[in-house]
Amino acid sequence: MLFALICTDKPGSLDLRLATRPQHIAYLETYKSRIVQAGPLLDEEGRPSGSLLIVDVADRAEAEGFAAADPYARCQLFESIIIRPYRTVFRDGEVAP
Repeated sequence: MLFALICTDKPGSLDLRLATRPQHIAYLETYKSRIVQAGPLLDEEGRPSGSLLIVDVADRAEAEGFAAADPYARCQLFESIIIRPYRTVFRDGEVAP
C-alpha cells in the first residue's frame, strides 16, 4: 500500500538537515526497493525545508515505523510528520492503471 510522508522541518534547522543528510541517504538506501519517490520540499529561496516521500509498505504501522527510524526524525529535525494513504492517478504522463 502506498503512503505519502509529508515532513516539515523545524524553523532554522537547515544546518541540522545538512549535517544529518549522509545518514538519511544511507537509511533510504536500505529501503530503496520500497521508495516510490522521495525528495526535499523547498522554501521560497529554494532551500530544503522538509521532505516528501512516497513509500510502498504493508500498512500504516510500517509507514510509521519507517518514518520514526529515519535519521532526520531521530535527530528531531521535523516540526511535523503527516502520513496519509496515497493512490497514484497519473504516472509518467499517463493515467495509472
